Amino acid sequence: MLSAEQNEKLARVGPGTPMGELLRRYWHPIAGESEFETRATKPVRIMGENLVLYKDLSGNFGLMDRHCPHRRADMACGMVEPDGLRCSYHGWMFNAQGACTEQPFEDTANPQGRYKDKVTIKAYPVRAHAGLLWAYMGPLPAPELPDWEPFSWKNGFRQIVISELPCNWLQGQENSMDPIHFEWMHANWSKRLRGETGPYGPKHLKIDFREYDYGFTYNRIREDTDETNPLWTIGRACLWPNAMFTGDHFEYRVPIDDETMMSVGWFFTRVPRDAEPYVQESIPVWYGPIKDERGEWITSHVMNQDFVAWIGQGTISDRTQEHLGLSDKGIGLMRRQFLRDMERIKGGEDPKAIIRDPAINKAIPLPTIHRDAVMEGMTAEEIEAGGALHLKRFIFQYGQPAHVLKMQQEAMRISQDNKGYVDA
Repeated sequence: MLSAEQNEKLARVGPGTPMGELLRRYWHPIAGESEFETRATKPVRIMGENLVLYKDLSGNFGLMDRHCPHRRADMACGMVEPDGLRCSYHGWMFNAQGACTEQPFEDTANPQGRYKDKVTIKAYPVRAHAGLLWAYMGPLPAPELPDWEPFSWKNGFRQIVISELPCNWLQGQENSMDPIHFEWMHANWSKRLRGETGPYGPKHLKIDFREYDYGFTYNRIREDTDETNPLWTIGRACLWPNAMFTGDHFEYRVPIDDETMMSVGWFFTRVPRDAEPYVQESIPVWYGPIKDERGEWITSHVMNQDFVAWIGQGTISDRTQEHLGLSDKGIGLMRRQFLRDMERIKGGEDPKAIIRDPAINKAIPLPTIHRDAVMEGMTAEEIEAGGALHLKRFIFQYGQPAHVLKMQQEAMRISQDNKGYVDA
């Protein structure tokens, strides 16, 4: 059980807060690159800051304050130029570093005054990688943007799914160190949602948590597995500080502010060997709903079920009221690591999992269950005949748009549907 002070430290992410200063040391995915095929600017809110993300006429991305420092006009309505973003109110122009490069009237009326040299706008670095746009909001020099090996896997259909949830980001990330919820939330609760009272899924018999360079793994043995199973020998990865890697997809939990988070999922579906070589020119991005037309929580898909659990804890979970059990060892490990990291940055050190050496930042391998299946693939006939449900339909989030489903069907060359979740 945490103290009230510790709970505040872990939950609050605004500028100047211990957790906010810690998270700003990492790169965060904030949008999909393909979103800017049809738009030039996008308002975003990240870690309590209102910003605008843009793509200039040279194809470069930038992130700056939502409001122009002149008269506070909305920069999301700005005009992109070859080297930055221009306010549409009076034409003041800013580059990606936040420097004011033009003030049309002032430059004309008093060119010697160079008033523009005295004005800046808050700006943050942005990079495009793996179809995502990543922002860094911390002190410079920025660390390396992690190049995880799955981002360069071949012959896969990839898609990005974004959802906004009315709860604190840490409630999502703690899910990454909680293997027991699979048994109840995804197996047993799914049966009850379908009106079935059993039989329930296999029980967990043993769990373990192991630290590695870029986070922790959770490892487990169920009634239907033993110590030779990859669920135990390899496990699934809690990726530091706010992501999870399951073996074929990433889930990022990005703080919008203290009481709101953005779930960013990056999904890889290995196409059949019959479809090789498969090259995807653009990764589709779609926004997943969390409520149905009646205003009720959607519970049909894997991650939607997770969302219900996180949101149900309240906007900020009151961890002073918890009663942790034996299954919560991973939760304790995570919280203690965050508190240690806060102390490290106060002392001028890097926190856990920061990468500074570009030489090691090349297709960094992660713990990957069924790696051979992902790398080598199956035939379309084997996929149709086998039990690889996640290759036949998108089981993770509700609301896959028809055009994305069609793209996935064409890539997979098998009959698929968009019906939803079945026991995983």
